[in-house]
Amino acid sequence: MTQAEKEQQDNGKEKEKEREKDREQQRGVKRPIAPPAIPDCPLQEQIQSNFIMVIHPGSRWLRIGRATDTLPVTVPHVIARRHKQSGQERYEDAWLLRDGLNKPESTEQRQNGLKMVDQAIWSRKMSNGVRRTPVSAEQARVYNCQIRPAVLDSSSRVKWTNTSHQPPYVVGEEALYVNPSDCYNVHWPIVRGQLNVHTGPGGSLTAVLADLENIWSHVIHKHLEIPRKDLKYYRCILLVPDIYNRQHVKEVVNMLLLNMGFSALIVHQESVCATFGSGLSSACVVDVGDQKTSLCCVEDGVSHRNSRMCLAYSGADVTRTLFWLLQRAGFPYRECQLTNRLDCQLLQHLKETFCHLHQDISGLQDHEFQTRFPEAPSLLYQVRLGDEKLQAPMALFYPSTFGIVGQKMTSLPYRSHGDSMDPHDEHYLLATQSKQDQVNQSYMTFNPLVDYLTRTCGKMEHGSVHGECLMVGGDMEDSASSHLSRKTSIISQFESKALGLDKAILHSIDCCASDETKRKMYSSILVVGGGLRFHGAQEFLLHRIINKMPPSFRRLVDNVEVITRPKDMDPQLISWKGGAVLACLDTTQEMWIHHREWQRFGVRMLRERAAFVW
Repeated sequence: MTQAEKEQQDNGKEKEKEREKDREQQRGVKRPIAPPAIPDCPLQEQIQSNFIMVIHPGSRWLRIGRATDTLPVTVPHVIARRHKQSGQERYEDAWLLRDGLNKPESTEQRQNGLKMVDQAIWSRKMSNGVRRTPVSAEQARVYNCQIRPAVLDSSSRVKWTNTSHQPPYVVGEEALYVNPSDCYNVHWPIVRGQLNVHTGPGGSLTAVLADLENIWSHVIHKHLEIPRKDLKYYRCILLVPDIYNRQHVKEVVNMLLLNMGFSALIVHQESVCATFGSGLSSACVVDVGDQKTSLCCVEDGVSHRNSRMCLAYSGADVTRTLFWLLQRAGFPYRECQLTNRLDCQLLQHLKETFCHLHQDISGLQDHEFQTRFPEAPSLLYQVRLGDEKLQAPMALFYPSTFGIVGQKMTSLPYRSHGDSMDPHDEHYLLATQSKQDQVNQSYMTFNPLVDYLTRTCGKMEHGSVHGECLMVGGDMEDSASSHLSRKTSIISQFESKALGLDKAILHSIDCCASDETKRKMYSSILVVGGGLRFHGAQEFLLHRIINKMPPSFRRLVDNVEVITRPKDMDPQLISWKGGAVLACLDTTQEMWIHHREWQRFGVRMLRERAAFVW
């Protein structure tokens, strides 16, 4: 039979089937209706950027908006919840206060840190070649103790949030202005970049996730004018810290896709998005936020795991230190308390207004500020300040000035404890490797940290580190478990130390694999976040990096550059802007995790689709 005859015969069979189908329909025979095939992951569809939402949750601020928006909506990341029972004890999460401040050693440590700050201020000359003349707090105190406020207006015209209709919760700025006498608890759901899980009221993981869901849904509805029922038409890009809690990220993704109802989602790291937002291909990203400072070296959109570090102090600690220094100088607003959220807000404003890192500004200077609180007159205060304005932000470089004792001050990437829903995680991969591969992998991860500690801390407090490093290199037959034990011991010693910001940057760059990568990082140090927005910060940080970088790299690096305002943008918005850029890239099409995929496969989709090693 020829090919033409075969085709003719096949066409005849098809026509016969169609005629039989028509005859059955005429006889009223019902046939089963097959559902149309719907692909699980419509990767090829054209996605409109105005239907993609970028969410950047921070410890103090929530930034959220469409990828096409010029600027995100920025609101305080706080919620006030009404008491479920009358007579319930009032609870409020701390803002500027934290654990470890009231230890017996705190005062001495704070004083020692301040001495180091003063020495650093005196040792660096001004631009005219003259050393600064130190100004003692007592000089300002004599004047400030005589100051009495002037009444500007008998009413501040600032009102408490109206809760007469008894809403179950209020969000953002309204939550900050809830009257303490009202029956509401105030919660900050994120602290130092992690979910604020604690043993107090509203501190369970379920309660914190409920707070996030209520805050985000309220802001989307109120400020972006998108009803919650319409979120099924939107996709979401979620920015997470470089050092993240896998269980917490999993639960937040679950909340966004299953509870809030987004159709698809991408999870990406803040540092990588910061490079996208600034237009840099490679950079050492230094994210100085309100409650934590994270560092990471990013090269061509990839975050180097060994270079990641999170410091448990930042802008809020500078604010609290400024308050301590103001009190030493006879701060005229004597009713100021760190337990009062409105006073905390005022202190944040004073820090942003007065503080600087400019070496040429010296001597006593007079300033003024206003207080405007509900049910109180508007007052004008005069205050005389000297070195306090420079000492407070310099505490970032001498963190013992914060007076924090007995707390974990530095966090490094840690191995996951595993997830029952993700059987092929790193534990499975490690268990299926040969013993030699396990030792090699552990050594490759361990070596940069040991090398850094050997060269920077070994002479003072880590004398045994060098010996351990040599033993690791010479005895590769040693078991992986004992090797991991030594690694854990040294890391725990390292994490208990409070590194200054400049030393942390040097450590992060030093942990890069090659000299060429290190050279790239020194030539592009990107500072984002709002914790280092001080006049003179760029020049101050550059001076300290150049003075402390290894001599070998001073010859190799053509130009050390610190970037604090890329494209003249607000550094607080850089990471969010990078998330918006990510939404427009063709390469993101394969990173989307769809609602139905998450229902079916769960956390395994993060391992498959995340742009970083989950």
